Amino acid sequence: MLVAVSSLTVLGAVLGVLLGFASRRFHVEGNPVVAEVETMMPGSNCGQCGFPGCAGAAAAIVGGEAPATCCPPGGKALAQSIAAKLGLEIDLSTVADAGPQLAVVTEDICIGCCRCIKVCPTDAILGGAKQIHAVLREACTGCGNCVDRCPTEAIGLKPVPITLQHWVWPNPARA
Repeated sequence: MLVAVSSLTVLGAVLGVLLGFASRRFHVEGNPVVAEVETMMPGSNCGQCGFPGCAGAAAAIVGGEAPATCCPPGGKALAQSIAAKLGLEIDLSTVADAGPQLAVVTEDICIGCCRCIKVCPTDAILGGAKQIHAVLREACTGCGNCVDRCPTEAIGLKPVPITLQHWVWPNPARA
């Protein structure tokens, strides 16, 4: 027993040192502009832009493969800040800025098919087969994947309701 434990300890230590050496030796520097654009993005990794997460979208925007307006959750404010950062000209007339939204399940018509659960990128939908589903507010990014996938149209997107936890005092109107 002692031989097995000591041999696995030595093996783990040797492999750990080799992995540490390899990570320092073969380290690849990334583009700092891509990292800056990625930090500007919402970080929900919802996939609405058609890229695998915010890192993929940031790399595509910096590389010129995607427009600065490709992030729907970011809206017009994000598109303007990315365009200012990269020195791009953008047309904001095509950008819809609906604000933050959440998926809501209409319980009367939910049949519990579980199709929405399979496409949710953040696992925000709870429920089982042939059971009514529910959406976790804190986990939902409002991407709309579940809305497109629901066969009974039981899921819809609604604006985030203002509660005491999420309420922000509005700026006073200028006279």
